[in-house]
Amino acid sequence: MGYSESVLHSAQARLAARRGERQAQQEAQRREIFRTLPRAAELDRQLRRTMAQVVAAALREGADPGPALARIRAENQALQRELSELLAGHGWSADALEDKPLCARCGDSGWVGAEMCDCLKVLCAQEQLRELSRLLDLGEQSFQQFDFSYYSPEVWPDWGRSPRENMEKVFQICRDYAQNFGRYYFNNLFLSGGTGLGKTFLSACIARTVSENGFSVVYDTAGSIFAQFETEKFSRDGEDAREARDGTRRYLGCDLLIVDDLGSEMATPFIQAALYRLVNSRLTADRRTVISSNLTMDDVRRRYTPQIASRLEGEYRVLPFFGEDIRLQRKRRL
Repeated sequence: MGYSESVLHSAQARLAARRGERQAQQEAQRREIFRTLPRAAELDRQLRRTMAQVVAAALREGADPGPALARIRAENQALQRELSELLAGHGWSADALEDKPLCARCGDSGWVGAEMCDCLKVLCAQEQLRELSRLLDLGEQSFQQFDFSYYSPEVWPDWGRSPRENMEKVFQICRDYAQNFGRYYFNNLFLSGGTGLGKTFLSACIARTVSENGFSVVYDTAGSIFAQFETEKFSRDGEDAREARDGTRRYLGCDLLIVDDLGSEMATPFIQAALYRLVNSRLTADRRTVISSNLTMDDVRRRYTPQIASRLEGEYRVLPFFGEDIRLQRKRRL
């Protein structure tokens, strides 16, 4: 699961802030207990001394540490009982002085060995959704908010069905794809149709659902993606090239990449090579991609190399969008 560096950094910063706040609250509670119960402070100091004694006894050479350890253990247990009873008698829980992380699994570190803990995954998903909201203007865009009234129920002769009937099918596929991400019977979508027909809206719905389910999602326009590939290859500025490499790694490594407006870029030989690298690398790594475009598959075959067209046509489920521009309809409804 390849979250971007910015998402991971923000999530870890939130986790560190949460950890610091919890530790501050714990320390304030300890000070209050010790202020009102001096005996508790003394017992706590004695318990700490017994721990040091255990270590010293275990390391002592030339003597059997068993008897000493047994004596220290009995002493420690008696001190713990007295402390627990003292705390309980004054309205505190028996473990009120103990450090209690919010996440018992990772101790609020965010990691269990080399594996990301669920608590950090949740924060990453939240930060990713915030980042996607800035890029996609998600707002209230969700599958629940989709409005079929913008799609005519009248049959379009060229298609043999109405825009609404078509969109009901497209909507169902997109929703099932997002809700069953990684388990659906095809991996990639190609949303094809003119402007103002809902491609970006449904892309945003997919991004929201997949991100909320804990997967890494990256959205960008085709032009911005290819600009990063270009900077990575040709920039003489070391910092720009490094940032571009980080960007291309995000595009290649995320669980879901959403490419908006494919076909708006100049189809230069370099762009063709970059698109092939992007599409082929993600297919080889079994990573999912959603592409939206004004191009039809006939346009794709004319515009791009046979290798690119073959992969898009063979490995992507093409979903056609047709109807009347929703933006124009909204203007008329004002």
